[in-house]
Amino acid sequence: MLASFLITFREGLEAFLIVGIILSYLGKLQATKYNKFIYLGVLIGVVISIIIAYIFQVVIYGMDNETYQHYLMIFILLFATLVLSYMVVWMANQSKQIKGEIEENIKKLVTAGNIAGMVFLAFLAVLREGFETVLFFSSLSFSESITLEDGLIGAFSGLVLSIVLVYFLMRGAKNIPIKSFFKYTGLLILIIAGGLFGSAVSMMQAADLLPTFIPVVYDISFILDDRGLFGTFLRALFGYNSSPTFMHLISWAVYMSTAILLWRKTYSYAK
Repeated sequence: MLASFLITFREGLEAFLIVGIILSYLGKLQATKYNKFIYLGVLIGVVISIIIAYIFQVVIYGMDNETYQHYLMIFILLFATLVLSYMVVWMANQSKQIKGEIEENIKKLVTAGNIAGMVFLAFLAVLREGFETVLFFSSLSFSESITLEDGLIGAFSGLVLSIVLVYFLMRGAKNIPIKSFFKYTGLLILIIAGGLFGSAVSMMQAADLLPTFIPVVYDISFILDDRGLFGTFLRALFGYNSSPTFMHLISWAVYMSTAILLWRKTYSYAK
């Protein structure tokens, strides 16, 4: 539940921050008559995101061939790992200039009276984050980290909290450390991505796409089983495995060391 909460919280915050910047700048331009078109774009983005989520479920779980379903799950886990990693780096590089770019685009659209462009701008902001959320949520369910009920509770809680935080940001609460928030939630997102990557490696080994070498490096399930209550929580958030194979352990370690190195360098350059 915590993993789905964190993902929707961050994704929702990015989407609603962009929408909030748009609405705030329309107010500065005394063009609030266009607000309804921004809301329309948000609504369309949400609806399309829900449709994409439904298609994901139909396509994946509607497959009769379990082998193809297994391969598709592997692909989605790997793709989600890649997108999650890129998202953290992109946000660090773009955080300083994204507000200026959005305001410049809105100014051009208002000057030209381009209503369709305004709807599309808001739509794109929501759809991008919505698609990523669907992708990550599906990946978490494939890795058996969360139940549907827990995932939905976490996802809904994350979205609600992101809306509340954006509201206070737009109301002038300057003391909220938004840069630090993105920095350290970015690190947690990378840890979640590491867990997804480890799950993908395990699935590839089960499908004989990767060699096993050493079936089990160690087994500490008698101390902390990854299927137990606390072990399940650690598996969902950190990709914990109480009895990893050699390939799983090495792949996870290589990904995490590389990701953390890039995270540190990216945020040091972004200062």
